[in-house]
Amino acid sequence: MRNIVVIDAPSNLGLRPPAPGCHDSPKPCANSASCRGSEPSRAVWSCRPATTAATGRRGDGVFNAGAIAAYTPKLADRIEHHVRAGDFPLVLGGYCSIQLGASLALRRTGRYGLVAVDASADFRHPGNSDRVGAAGGEELALATGRGQSDLTDLEGLGPYLRDEDVRLFGLRDGDEDRAELTALRVPHVTVGEIRQWGAADLAAAAVRSFGAPALDGFWVHLDADVLDPSVLPAVDSPDPDGLLPEEILPLLRTLIGSERCVGLNVTVYDPDLDPDGAAGRLLADLVVAAFAEA
Repeated sequence: MRNIVVIDAPSNLGLRPPAPGCHDSPKPCANSASCRGSEPSRAVWSCRPATTAATGRRGDGVFNAGAIAAYTPKLADRIEHHVRAGDFPLVLGGYCSIQLGASLALRRTGRYGLVAVDASADFRHPGNSDRVGAAGGEELALATGRGQSDLTDLEGLGPYLRDEDVRLFGLRDGDEDRAELTALRVPHVTVGEIRQWGAADLAAAAVRSFGAPALDGFWVHLDADVLDPSVLPAVDSPDPDGLLPEEILPLLRTLIGSERCVGLNVTVYDPDLDPDGAAGRLLADLVVAAFAEA
């Protein structure tokens, strides 16, 4: 079993104002995991942004771009350190823009793939939308080089991901980005397709596809909104017809069980929307179970 290192990344800089409570999300998840006997073998590291206040006006580009550009390399430093040490970083966010930290870290060290388990592709960019502004809905576009250069080309390393190295799982069946993703040949699987073909088999196929010598491994991004709001409503945009825990578990277990998988981040859970903590416990249980069975 690899050494799992938890990194708190409590950033909600990727949101339009008013920003919800995702900046507080790591603590309930980490506490719940610890209570279930799954404490990491090293201390939890915290990588907090300088500010959690979302600022900016529509038309100015990505909100908080300067703060995100400053925060991303700091988070990448911590992730890179542990990946190089052979640890398995478990990054608890925060909003989806924290994925840029992982993508930048891995780009520094080689060529890596990404498996995003998410209700949406987060692929909004100036070429397909006039509503660009919230990096949390644009992080995949930014990571693949689409958008403003102060976020897409940090350290001169953009794009951090190649289109062909991305796999998407859990999109809602009517997701508007599917046509563009298909044209770009970005493999993606909807909720309905997961139920039709089987989560474990699809995940195993994704793992095999990352076996090419050109790739050094892959990272997994888990957005809590991929879960159906009937079981986990504590997210900012709860969309119906999502996956159930028993459908996601074999997917995660297969992905993180691969020796090619180098880390995982968990995002979008909002404790402000979870007064009794039930959603946080469910999410922590799901992650703990995936590691336990991997």
